Amino acid sequence: MTVEEFEEFYAQAVARLTGQLYVMTGDLQEAQDVVQEAFVKAWVRRGRLERDGQPEAWIRTVAWRLAVSRWRFRRRSADAWHRGSDAAEHVAPPDPDHVVLVDALRELPVQQRRTLTLHYLCDLTVEQIAGETGLSASTIKTHLVRGRAALAHRLQDPRMEEAPDV
Repeated sequence: MTVEEFEEFYAQAVARLTGQLYVMTGDLQEAQDVVQEAFVKAWVRRGRLERDGQPEAWIRTVAWRLAVSRWRFRRRSADAWHRGSDAAEHVAPPDPDHVVLVDALRELPVQQRRTLTLHYLCDLTVEQIAGETGLSASTIKTHLVRGRAALAHRLQDPRMEEAPDV
């Protein structure tokens, strides 16, 4: 099929195919999109379309498959969205103590925060942290001591300071 023959075929068939896909999908915009995409795919193989003898049927089939693929994708996306939104409805708000701790951690220097996280949340030893970060064990110990001291200072409960001595 030459370029001119393909252009003529397109001009004759595009409206008919779009109408057919519109009836099949119930969505004019979708029908227009998938028919155009099918014609793009047909352009690449226009030589083989002529040999097959039914280029319109080929385009209709490809357009239908594209529409089904798009529908499946949207359906999976919607299902995932709903699954995610269901889970979000059951999530409890963060504990106020947790929020205070996260804020205090954000104020620490990056290396101290990383070291404290690896040690207390990931349950790594000083040697394991040194191996993972490339820092010496003594540097890790220094970060842990300074980080704990900084957190203790930031997390002081003012009510405890006001309590009378017994």
